[in-house]
Amino acid sequence: MANHDEHEALMRRIHADLIDSYDEELELEIEDRSVDEALGELDIDADGTRRAERSRYFRELFRLQGELVKLQDWVAETGQKVVILFEGRDAAGKGGAIKRITQRLNPRVCRTVALPAPNSRERTQWYFQRYAPHLPAAGEIVLFDRSWYNRAGVERVMGFCGEDDVEEFFRSVPEFERMLVRSGIRLIKYWFSITDEEQHVRFLGRIHDPLKQWKLSPMDLESRRRWEDYTKAKEAMLERTHIAEAPWWVVQAVDKKRARLNCIHHLLSQFDYQEIEKPGVELPERERHDDYIRNPVPASMIVPEVY
Repeated sequence: MANHDEHEALMRRIHADLIDSYDEELELEIEDRSVDEALGELDIDADGTRRAERSRYFRELFRLQGELVKLQDWVAETGQKVVILFEGRDAAGKGGAIKRITQRLNPRVCRTVALPAPNSRERTQWYFQRYAPHLPAAGEIVLFDRSWYNRAGVERVMGFCGEDDVEEFFRSVPEFERMLVRSGIRLIKYWFSITDEEQHVRFLGRIHDPLKQWKLSPMDLESRRRWEDYTKAKEAMLERTHIAEAPWWVVQAVDKKRARLNCIHHLLSQFDYQEIEKPGVELPERERHDDYIRNPVPASMIVPEVY
């Protein structure tokens, strides 16, 4: 009986994780409709309490995203340079938080950097060299979906570098980051923290969702086995790289939606930004000419209207 109850509880948590994926699409749809109207059409979750929680989440998310737009405009207007690092275990929710931050912003102002594993040439360079070209110019915000802290995490745990390399990283990274701050870059570092049990559930959700299976790499599966090694590496990283100029901020991320809201709220609190006044926009009248003729598109070029 106990095993049956545990299985049912696990399936409910996986189901909740799937609902979160559906809500990602709903976030975009609500732009053209009210929150209540959009939620009312969903039959994924009929529980009234749960629906009310989701409604509150959407309302607060859109309010915070409106503030992010103001922050973006202020950064562009005042020539700020901002770097935000997102670190955490696999499936901790970094990508989801990044998506909500950038969702309504101008990609010319705010961009995400997610570098692949270094190639043979990059492995012979100064360690920080491949990250430097992605740093912001004035008026830009750069979000790193994993960063130079790969050396203190995955590279160390998986044996892609030696302990001498790790020790040199710990000696160098505080000075590297202080140099960035002295150059005028605002550096903010987030660690997304989840429990052993929560990562287990999220990995199961990816395994059972065909749309998410691509997110599970052999490296992710191996990281699951080495949970304790990652814990030790994380603790050493936070202890040795938490500096006054660029401190670490830990986001409690077991609840994805709360983690996103808390992260965005905290990010906004790090800046004394102000709303930038913009001139009013008027749509000009379209010019019309008597000799204008719109030529028909050949039927062979038309995409079939299957839906």
